[in-house]
Parts: sequence; C-alpha cells; structure tokens
Amino acid sequence: MPSSFKVSGLFAGKPQPLGPRGAPSSIVKSPVSFLTVNIDGTDEDQQANTRLHGGPEKVLHQFSPAHYFTLAKHFPDGNFTVGSIGENLSVEGMDDTTVYLGDVWQFGDVELQISAPRAPCSKISQRYGIPNLDRFVGERGMTGWYYRVKKTGVISLNDTVTLVHREPDTINVHTLMQCAHTKTDKQLAAKLASLPTLDDEWRLKCEKIANK
Repeated sequence: MPSSFKVSGLFAGKPQPLGPRGAPSSIVKSPVSFLTVNIDGTDEDQQANTRLHGGPEKVLHQFSPAHYFTLAKHFPDGNFTVGSIGENLSVEGMDDTTVYLGDVWQFGDVELQISAPRAPCSKISQRYGIPNLDRFVGERGMTGWYYRVKKTGVISLNDTVTLVHREPDTINVHTLMQCAHTKTDKQLAAKLASLPTLDDEWRLKCEKIANK
C-alpha cells in the first residue's frame, strides 16, 4: 500500500426531494474545490436526516472510485460517476479492504479517524433508479466509510493524504460490512464490538450479532 495519496474529488450538497415520495435527501452532491471541516460537520455540505447522517461520528463520507467500475459492470444502464453515491471524499487507491477501523488519516492539515462503515439505505436505489442497489452494495461490502474529526481545517483538491496511525489489532471496513451482512460470525462480531474506535451505533449492531 502506498505511503500517501492525493485528494482527487470533493463533493457537497444540500437537501432536495428524492424518490417517489419526494423525501429530502443530500445524496446528490456537486464537485467543490474545498471543504471546511469542523468537529461536527462541514460548512459546505448539509444533511437532510440528521438522525442517520452527519454529526461528530459521521462528519465525512469517503467512497472508493474503483467501486464505480463494479457498479457499471453489473448495472450497465446506471449513470455511475464519481461523487454520485453521496460521498464527500474521493481518493484513488483507498478502498474498504485497505482502510481499517480507527485509522487516522491526514488530509492536508486536517486529521480524520475512521469511525464506521456507511450503512447502505434505500436512498442509493432511489438515486440511480435501480431496485435493491443498496442491497447489492451492502452484500459486497463496498459501502465506503465515515470519519470523525481529530483536527479541523480545510481540505482542498490535490491535498496529500497520509496514514498517521493504525491501531495494532483492528479490522478493515470491508470485513465489518461482511460480518454485518451475514450475521453468522459471532466471534468476529464480538471482536468488532470490543474495538474502542468503533462508533456506538455499530458497536451495538455487532453486540447483537455476537449475542444471538
């Protein structure tokens, strides 16, 4: 794995109607040249459902640009472009198998810590008009991940992205999503629940699997 990467895309949006009921969502985002990162959000990006999105444990969402090739292969009629699944950050070379829970990454002057995967929801299917696309994304563990903020500041396009710290006994984001989907590996779920850097929402999910 390379020692550093570059920010290749930044995206922000505001709530707008989505789906058959016109429920507000911010999954549709536009490219921006920078993001002003605070401890509980950014100045440029707004959340429609603050119960499920945003807040100090979900300040920024990153999604691997490589996943769009997989989506386009399986759903050739979909309009899959980088930034279209609702992510804030795009970095070539980083994906769910190579980043780990608790990782601290430096984006320019900003320091971010991976707190949890993104839980895919129906907004993904509505965004592209493809039934059960959210299930497809979840089953393959290609959901992307959320960050909490360790050091605030501004992230700009082409900023250098460097791994600052990795926990000695942690698990990658893809493995957590696979565990959450299959719900069969109680031992792994218990280990995930014990990770101190995992956010409380996912800790509870893992505890439920471990105690089934």
